[in-house]
Amino acid sequence: MLHSLRMATLAAVMLLAAVAGAYAQTATLDDTAKFLAGMMPSADSPLQALTKEAAWQRHAKFFDSAFGQLEQRQLSRIRAWADSNLAAPKPTMFYMFSGPDFLYANAFHPKASTYVLSALEPVGSVPDLTRLSRGGVASALYNVERSLSSILSFSFFITKQMKTDLQAGQISGTLPILYVFLARSGMTVKSVTPVSLDDKGAAYFAGENPGPNAVRGVRLMFAGPEGQEKTLYYFSTDLSNSGVKASGFLKFCETLAPGNSLIKSASYLLHSGNFTTVRNFLLNNSATIIQDDSGIPLGYYSTKKWRLFPFGRYLGPIDKFPGRYQESYAALFRRAQPIDFGIGYRWRTPETNVLLSVRLPDDGSPAIDATTSAEAPVPSPRPHKPRTPAYIGSRPLPDWWPQRGDGFFFWR
Repeated sequence: MLHSLRMATLAAVMLLAAVAGAYAQTATLDDTAKFLAGMMPSADSPLQALTKEAAWQRHAKFFDSAFGQLEQRQLSRIRAWADSNLAAPKPTMFYMFSGPDFLYANAFHPKASTYVLSALEPVGSVPDLTRLSRGGVASALYNVERSLSSILSFSFFITKQMKTDLQAGQISGTLPILYVFLARSGMTVKSVTPVSLDDKGAAYFAGENPGPNAVRGVRLMFAGPEGQEKTLYYFSTDLSNSGVKASGFLKFCETLAPGNSLIKSASYLLHSGNFTTVRNFLLNNSATIIQDDSGIPLGYYSTKKWRLFPFGRYLGPIDKFPGRYQESYAALFRRAQPIDFGIGYRWRTPETNVLLSVRLPDDGSPAIDATTSAEAPVPSPRPHKPRTPAYIGSRPLPDWWPQRGDGFFFWR
């Protein structure tokens, strides 16, 4: 009897030790990303036990539905549009004023190997989820859901809402959202490393001192669905003139240029005189720029350097951004090609405008400078002088452009 009792006690101790050992393991980065994204982690992950909780199962069901609808409504259509309209991609993709929006960066440029995202939001952190209480895990999942509600519905982040939701729990900043978007995009997270940039643009990945005015960020190494190795940088930085002058962020970006750029839901900051430096960087270091009308004003695209291809419909800015209407944009979009998806503040498909700007081969002329642009902006409320489009009906289109036989627009 005593022997049986001892054996039962030993078995119980061994079981408790095994359970404790499982929870003592650190979940892999990829399993953590999948768990936050409402996707099942690997079979031997210590996070498996948490997937049996009602909070995670509800979270997974919610994200399965939300991302499924988003894929059908927007992302699959964006990928099809990009495949039809973009030439051979550059390895680098720049996305200024992005927040943690890898989702649309990848949809427009799935073949990029290096993504550079930047905004004011801090990187934050993701703790070992197995060490949180059940209530802590449930709260973290709920806050992630809330922070993503606007981009899942409208294609852009409401910054104030995201900031509040991701400071309310034990996970914080943009990193958990990057995890979710990578996992939901079919990526495998390999490594996550803090990165700092000194004022010369040199990157530091260890504990070295980058000096004053360092830009802080994170580097995520991941594998695409077919196993190709890729890199995602996210930097928390001030993109205003004074901000980029004091930092090495754009110098770092120059080492990766030229790239393809995306600008959407950018609060019309590039219409402002306080963001001329980053605007010039994009014009001088991009092979293509995809934007809505909150991006670079039309007057800064030199006709000697860019061809402009409008898609969708231009209705002007929403009420939150008065004084940003562009007569030249309206004229350009009178002959726009149709699209079947929506992005930006005018996120409904019938109201969306997308401008694809393709840089022409370099003819050796001076770099673009907003201060000497052929069409300097006029002060608000209408920052641009109306212009007349010149329609070139007989020039051949590039091989990669859908042949419609009606030429393309050009601005003089």
